[in-house]
Amino acid sequence: VQLQASGGGLVQPGGSLRLSCKASRMILSVFTSYTWNWYSQAPGKQRDLVATFTTGGTTNYKDSVKGRFTISRDNARKTVYLQMNSLKPEDSAVYYCRAWNMNNDYWGQGTLVTVSS
Repeated sequence: VQLQASGGGLVQPGGSLRLSCKASRMILSVFTSYTWNWYSQAPGKQRDLVATFTTGGTTNYKDSVKGRFTISRDNARKTVYLQMNSLKPEDSAVYYCRAWNMNNDYWGQGTLVTVSS
């Protein structure tokens, strides 16, 4: 199993980005059995949980991104997304996706988001 994260880049404050996390070598029933997360890690800081998509389809967000970020799952593409709107400089970080259940825990390689004018 591999998770391939992509979609990061440089964006101005107020702009938007959509991050993608594509799962390879994972059958659909397994894909939907995982809890999916996006984390962020700014330089010199700990890795923070940003968003969660549970097996039941419930979503949860860190307070600072509520109303601005949306996590979603596309079963047909076996891809989880993080739509980030109204970006702020403090959102700048490397973003990691994660898929886990009781037996397995997989991480993507990270994608860099820089919010700057």
